[in-house]
Amino acid sequence: MTATASEASAQTESRGGARVLIQRFGSFLSGMIMPNIPALIAWGILTAFVIPDGFTPNEGLATIVGPMIHYLLPLLIAMQGGRMIYEARGVVVAGIATFGVIAGSDWLILQQYGDEAGNYQIHMFIGAMIMGPLAAWVMKKLDGLWEGKVRSGFEMLVNMFSAGLTGFFLAVGGFYLLAPVVNWLMEVLGRGVEWLVDTGLLPLTSVIIEPAKVFFLNNAINHGVLTPLGVAESADMGKSVLFMLEANPGPGVGVLIAYTVFGVGAAKATAPGAALIQFVGGIHEVYFPYVLMKPALLLAVVAGGASGVAVNVVFDTGLRGPASPGSILAIGAQTAAGDYLGVMLSVVVAAGVSFAVAAPILLASRRRDLAAGGDQFSEAVAKTEANKGKSSEALSGLAAGAGSGAAALGTTVPTKRIETIIFACDAGMGSSAMGASVLKRKLKEAGITDVAISNKAIPSLPGNTDLVVTQQQLTDRARSREAEAVHVSVDSFMDAPEYDDIVRLVQESREDQGSAAHQAPEDRTATGEAQTAVVAPEAGNTEQVPQDGQVPQNVQAPQDVLTLDRVRIHAGAATQEQALTEAADMLVEAGAETSDYLEAMRRREETVSTFMGNELAIPHGTNDAKEAVLASALTVSRYDGGVDWAGKQATFVVGIAGVGKEHLTILSKIARLFSDKEAVQRLKAVETEEELLEMLNAVND
Repeated sequence: MTATASEASAQTESRGGARVLIQRFGSFLSGMIMPNIPALIAWGILTAFVIPDGFTPNEGLATIVGPMIHYLLPLLIAMQGGRMIYEARGVVVAGIATFGVIAGSDWLILQQYGDEAGNYQIHMFIGAMIMGPLAAWVMKKLDGLWEGKVRSGFEMLVNMFSAGLTGFFLAVGGFYLLAPVVNWLMEVLGRGVEWLVDTGLLPLTSVIIEPAKVFFLNNAINHGVLTPLGVAESADMGKSVLFMLEANPGPGVGVLIAYTVFGVGAAKATAPGAALIQFVGGIHEVYFPYVLMKPALLLAVVAGGASGVAVNVVFDTGLRGPASPGSILAIGAQTAAGDYLGVMLSVVVAAGVSFAVAAPILLASRRRDLAAGGDQFSEAVAKTEANKGKSSEALSGLAAGAGSGAAALGTTVPTKRIETIIFACDAGMGSSAMGASVLKRKLKEAGITDVAISNKAIPSLPGNTDLVVTQQQLTDRARSREAEAVHVSVDSFMDAPEYDDIVRLVQESREDQGSAAHQAPEDRTATGEAQTAVVAPEAGNTEQVPQDGQVPQNVQAPQDVLTLDRVRIHAGAATQEQALTEAADMLVEAGAETSDYLEAMRRREETVSTFMGNELAIPHGTNDAKEAVLASALTVSRYDGGVDWAGKQATFVVGIAGVGKEHLTILSKIARLFSDKEAVQRLKAVETEEELLEMLNAVND
């Protein structure tokens, strides 16, 4: 019996791991394609207007079209992939190597077709998505071999020649080795699509694509297969139906209209707004929670998607280029000349069929949903964010509209006295520690000082906690460890409105249960939880959170955890990657971590964003990166132009490396500062690093 349960658990984890790997792979492909969508749009506009069959034929300008699709676009994609792996050096080597693949493909086709080779060109999009990141990775590994071993004065010489030679050898390898493979692959995929079209089976692709969208697995299909094949077909035919397979907003809109008419509760209330966001804004993920609430609705989106594809096949219609985002406006802009009727009809039919299938499904369960007094919409939103692996502005808006935060918590009735509260996060390094500090202060202001507030990594949850606070993406994982606890999901740890409701819950639990349960149960004391706040920077460890800014007993003041050389003010903006790199570099220079820690910080952001709210992000590594942490240190960078941190605006980036208790005092101070919006404004107003450090150190001194 036990063995069977263990095997089932292992299989579940394996499936989850495979899903995460596919998501990451798809996200990486998307990261190469999406920044270059404007270039694809520009090429589509040129094609629509200047080629001989265009709106305004121009023989001179038409000469741009061929080189742009054949050389520029693949090189842009490859160079973006190189940048994602190894910044500027990755960009250069990726471009050189990919050009070898393009030339190798052209040479093979010339040998096969002779003078007619121009009619059989293969545009090397898939080759670019392979060679670009590969070349940058090779360059990065080679640089690592001689890092720190080059004699002073020869660094530039080694850097330049190593990149040049690496690019040369990779270009030759791409010419002879990768180009034949990609040519063969494109031929196989192209014949597969032709077979689906000729046999009328192309609509059946919706059986794979629509469920993949709901579980955020579509990027690998869309950007890895459909976009390259669609671009190749569009270059030959002036349009491609493949661009509509995933972008059609009709299936999602049909489900949302069905909820608007036949839904109940929060789902019914939010469906009209979600339909507008999805149809006009092109953000398809807003309809995913509605499908996850009732998995039978997958039948609706599959039927709708297949119907839309069928209409495009019958009318022989398509788009000139990718419609990204999948908005009706983007689709209209990319529709090939003369295809507007078929394309727009495919959207209408997809929406109609999806609605027709969804309506009876919702009606069949309507009485049961009404009797239950709700529709689990908030849980569906949280599950969708968990599937995505990071927070989403659109999904957070849905949750807010449904009252999933404070309003939903406001209906919770405590069944026992709340004595222990644990903030749980992926690593337990700093984000949950700061949240614990903020809540402790709120409880103290309410006159409650006898609650054990703990901060742990999710694997370290003891299983007997009264209330657990997690970010929305991690609630399901925490619930599996704390089945009997009250679980509160927050969007960010710093400024969560749910904290006020937690205070109310604690107060009500005392009123309802009386003073009999005033003392914490003995079994909790046995687990090491005292009536203080506790932190676990790494799985299995617990550390005392500084109370009211005081240094914990038996812990020396952290004089060198945050020093002036690790406080910086930047007048301009930065990307998230640039901010992560700067924080990691400063921690390495401080001797607090190895160079491997940056990759762990990136993995953490892929799983759960470290944006805390109130313009603060605190990047740190995952729990499995503890070997890369050598000492405790903090860094503080202020970017006056802001940093786009997973869709949120961050001004302050606090890098964290922690192996002991030294960093907790300053983290506690920072938490109190950033829980006060006026204090944040004062931090933004200081002009020098010295003033900024003084403010960070001055709290409750």
